[in-house]
Amino acid sequence: MPYVVTEPCIKCKYTDCVTVCPTDAFREGPNFLVIDPKWCIDCTLCVAECPAEAIFDVIDVEENQKHFIALNAELAKIWPKLSERKEPPEDADAWLLIKDKLGFLSN
Repeated sequence: MPYVVTEPCIKCKYTDCVTVCPTDAFREGPNFLVIDPKWCIDCTLCVAECPAEAIFDVIDVEENQKHFIALNAELAKIWPKLSERKEPPEDADAWLLIKDKLGFLSN
């Protein structure tokens, strides 16, 4: 089962998770990251590295976040690979506290 990035990542876009991925499965959008399910090998390394606690095994995704499973797969097809850490947006820490961020997703 692959892992997916969920709503807490929106507008935070920390990339600590990217540095530990052995298969370069992460893809980068304007204000969100996704995991390409074709490249994810279920190693779990990215989970502990995510400051936003936004990465889950697909079987553990909460019901209100399940649409992110399809969203990761869809966006992974069009967003470029990201394999190096980047600085997060300046306001990333402030966005950690905000819920219901789907409306802010840019693709």
